[in-house]
This record gives sequence, C-alpha cells and structure tokens, in this order.
Amino acid sequence: MSDAGNGFGAVEIKAFVPAKDFALSKRFYEELGFEVPWSDDTLAYMRLGDTAFFLQNFFVAEHASNFMMHLIVQDVESWWARLQKTDIATRYGVRTAAPQDQPWRQRDFVLGDPSGVLWRIAQNIA
Repeated sequence: MSDAGNGFGAVEIKAFVPAKDFALSKRFYEELGFEVPWSDDTLAYMRLGDTAFFLQNFFVAEHASNFMMHLIVQDVESWWARLQKTDIATRYGVRTAAPQDQPWRQRDFVLGDPSGVLWRIAQNIA
C-alpha cells in the first residue's frame, strides 16, 4: 500500500553511524569524499552527492562491530583504485577486501572505518 498520495510518503532515510574517535572518523570520511555541511561536538552531517548519513560521537563496541553501511556508486573500480592510491587502509588502520562480483548482482568491496563499522561499496551489474 502506497502512502505517497496522502502526505505520508517517505523522502529519505539516514543512518546514525557510531564513532569511537569522532575527529578521526570525520577526517576518514572526508578523505573518502564526504563533505560536512554541518557539525557540532556530538553529530556531523556527512554528505556525498545525493547520499548522506549522520556521524555520531557515540561508541559501543558491540554496536559498531555489527553496524554495516551499503553505498552504491557508479564505478566501483574507480573507488577501489582511489583507495589503493591514497593508502587509506594503512593510514587509518582499517581493513579492506578487493572488489568481487556478488550473487545479488553487484560488484563490491569491503572497507572498515576507524570504529569498526563495515562498509560495502558496490556497483550494480547486469
């Protein structure tokens, strides 16, 4: 059942991503290409094109280690090449796994953030 015609339709959804070291995580995401249109000591609005999330100055290890984000991009190989060129994994001590085709018709790679949040950065494939 659609709520689009009655004013209850959804426009957008944003996750609140935990950060163990808030300043470090903000720098990490800025190096990935996110901009910070607004921030205070507890929350940062992180935006990349038409996508966004809130980075929060909040950390519980069990929460962060079970938290996952999924970013769809136009060219996953370009993203992977940029990460390799900037050596972000080594500089931030995070894990990565090279791109591979997934059965759900996406090619993706894995990237951890400094707090242990797992990102799957993917491109849709035919």
